[in-house]
Amino acid sequence: MSKINKVWVIAEKESALAQLLAGGRQLGEEVAAVVLGTKEETKKAISLGADKIYWLGELKAENVYEDYAPTISGLLKQERPELVLVQPSKRGKLLAGRLAANLGTSVLVDATEVKVEEKVQVTHMVYGGAAFRTEQALTETTIVTVGAGAYTALPEEATRQGTVIDVEFVEPQHKVKLLEKKNKAGATVNLSAAKRVVGIGRGIANQEDIKLAEELAEQIGAEVGCSRPIAEGVNWLPTERYIGVSGAILKPEVYLAVGISGQVQHMVGVNQAKVIIAINKDKAAPIFKHADYGIIGDLYKVLPLLAEKFKASK
Repeated sequence: MSKINKVWVIAEKESALAQLLAGGRQLGEEVAAVVLGTKEETKKAISLGADKIYWLGELKAENVYEDYAPTISGLLKQERPELVLVQPSKRGKLLAGRLAANLGTSVLVDATEVKVEEKVQVTHMVYGGAAFRTEQALTETTIVTVGAGAYTALPEEATRQGTVIDVEFVEPQHKVKLLEKKNKAGATVNLSAAKRVVGIGRGIANQEDIKLAEELAEQIGAEVGCSRPIAEGVNWLPTERYIGVSGAILKPEVYLAVGISGQVQHMVGVNQAKVIIAINKDKAAPIFKHADYGIIGDLYKVLPLLAEKFKASK
């Protein structure tokens, strides 16, 4: 795979920034990050792999993230990077759309792989994860939103050197007026970085029974995730823990699926796991076609036994 000259990275969260910078280093000779935050955050971006930082300053109280689209668009037109990798958060997607509109192009969304074969090529899932499609960019600057887990962050190098460029804010002609901010209660979890994950599905009959999966996860040093109905159907777990085509995409060493049927919309989120273990009382469940190891049995009997065995082995 060849490399292009300039790759830019835009991300709201440090974990996403670190992953995209790692991807940028694979794809480009020079990697730049567009950073909105403190000076300390700019130094962090350099230590994670950025050669150059375009610093937008700290987010002003009266502004929202996408207000910086005109500022970044001006930079893109001036510097002409061949590729811009964007975190697919809600605001990241809004920003990517505005940047693409200003450049007269479109956004290639939810990439699972980006490579350079003369031109930038992007692979992403279609038909709810049942197939993959590869698209080739034709414009001078390609804007791509990249799903979590597509790249593994590089080790931080505190002594790494880079250039920081202060960027003057360009006031948008039309902007959203920010009236109020409220903190949203959520889970501080990064499933995409977890080495081991226990995923639960509708085989769990009651919300209080989730503790069985949590106890096992504690014994094996795992995070707890879930299928979509658990997060967005009965709302037993926050959406940050939802695994699947429109949720988290994982690359763990071990994925333990508990009471999950194994529909394609869920499996696309875990098909890159090194080992998949399934526990389900239905021997005909599709999950067993994907699993490296399977236990046909009642999760209410199997989980306590596994937790006890792991605890005894410590």
